[in-house]
This record gives sequence, structure tokens and C-alpha cells, in this order.
Amino acid sequence: MQQPPANRTRFPIYAALLLASFATVLGLGANAMAAQKTSMQVVKQAENETLGKTVLTTKSGHTLYSLSVETNGRFICTGSCLSVWHPLVVAPGVKPTGPVKLGTVKRPDGRLQVTFKGKPLYSFGADKKAGDVNGEGIKDVGTWHAAGGPTPAAPAPPTEYPGGY
Repeated sequence: MQQPPANRTRFPIYAALLLASFATVLGLGANAMAAQKTSMQVVKQAENETLGKTVLTTKSGHTLYSLSVETNGRFICTGSCLSVWHPLVVAPGVKPTGPVKLGTVKRPDGRLQVTFKGKPLYSFGADKKAGDVNGEGIKDVGTWHAAGGPTPAAPAPPTEYPGGY
């Protein structure tokens, strides 16, 4: 009986080792890429004269809102609500940044929505131009409020009071 050549019996072993090494390299590369997040500024701050406070806005200056009852990953604004209130979302792997600390939460539809202080952020469809705050105080199952950054410091009181005190 004839013996198979030595290199034929070793080929399956070498092929298996090569495939295992290749899979390991691909796995490490994928993990390294997944761990690497891209930062992107998605929020700005603006002093809103109508409200008399600093609010968060989109990069184009549209006011951002949060719904009082949406906390801890609980979404109320779904379905038809989304035709009026537009979630501020980022692509997977993007870390949202701005003048305040931001986070993300996964929406029921799988998109990543930007959060501030744990509350998802939305723009309002009736706000037509930068600085509009038409969504402020709307009551639904909760109340919509313009998301605020740190309140600017109040001006110092005058050191002398007129009027003879």
C-alpha cells in the first residue's frame, strides 16, 4: 500500500492553524475598532431671551427639549409623537460632546439618542428658527421643557443703593 506524501497529511493542520490565526487577528482588530469611539459635537448652549436662561441647542441653534417623565431608559415619546418631537440621535460608535456632559440611550427602534442628565433630547417641529421655544411647557403625559445648561451667574448687586439707606 502506498503512503500519501508527507506534505498532504500536514496540509489540514497548517490550514487549520492559519485560519485560527487569521480569525484571532480579525477579532482583535474588530475589538480595537469597537473600543475606539469618535467624538462629535452635537450640542451647543445659547442664552434664550424668551426664557431668560441658558438652553441647549442643536448645532444649528434649535432649542433642545426633554420630557419630564422620560428617565432611566423609559421612553414615552414613540410612534406618532416622533412626528412632532425629533430625537437627537448619533450613529453607533459616536460619543456626543458639547459644553455639558452628554450621554446616549438606545431607543426602542435601536437608534442612539443623546441624553443630558439622563433625559433624552428632542427638537420640536414647531420651532422654525434658532431661538424659538414653542415647545416649552407643553403638557402631555409629562411636561416638555427646554433642556438647560448651567444657569449663567446673576449680576452682582450694586454696592451702593440709591435712595438714602
